[in-house]
Amino acid sequence: MEDEFSAGDREVLYRVIERRRDVRAFRPDPIPSETLYRILSAAHHAPSVGLMQPWNFIVIQDTGTKARIKEIFLRENEKAAAHYSGPRGMLYRSLKLEGIEEAPVNLCVTADRTRAGPHVLGRNTIVDTDLYSTCCAIENLWLAARVEGIGVGWVSILSIDELRKVLFIPSHVVVVAYLCLGYAQEFFDEPELQRRRWASRVPLDQLRVPRALGTVGFLKRRQQLRVAPARAGQVARRRL
Repeated sequence: MEDEFSAGDREVLYRVIERRRDVRAFRPDPIPSETLYRILSAAHHAPSVGLMQPWNFIVIQDTGTKARIKEIFLRENEKAAAHYSGPRGMLYRSLKLEGIEEAPVNLCVTADRTRAGPHVLGRNTIVDTDLYSTCCAIENLWLAARVEGIGVGWVSILSIDELRKVLFIPSHVVVVAYLCLGYAQEFFDEPELQRRRWASRVPLDQLRVPRALGTVGFLKRRQQLRVAPARAGQVARRRL
């Protein structure tokens, strides 16, 4: 196996990472089964602590099931919208936050907490590594989908208890993500929430904490991050 990558390979990888987007608007074109398999295979090649591979991928294409999950979203979204008022509330209600029924494929990614038995190498101290490993699989999936020209949207405004009932998910299995997959109507040059001035990407230099600064450096960075969102929100409100 070749273990070196060319400059072109590296450029493509970084470009895919930077061009990944959370997509909400999809074309109705079906995803070919072989394409979906490649994407799921990329997810399955994610790293996992102790090689436990705790993930499962529930593929949802039935319109009736999608409709039931869309109803869950609508109820939960009304609760979420109540947290915002004034211009911020108006902006929230104008955002498209899901593509459940439009996307040809919905995917519920879960973590089986009993996978690989009670004693997993590397999990004795940090038991949530099964959840972290599943998140690695989701990122692999997202990047593979982007290369295929397929958009992915993470729908987090859902009741997990209700989702369990619809999808018959047992109690020892954790729902980690509900994703919508389909060919995107458009991949924007910047994240949708940044484009709509809801939030903006934090500069990397605000997130790097030099080890020499220790706790003082960490607290200083945290204080910067506390201030930044408020200023961004003020700018957004003035522009509306």
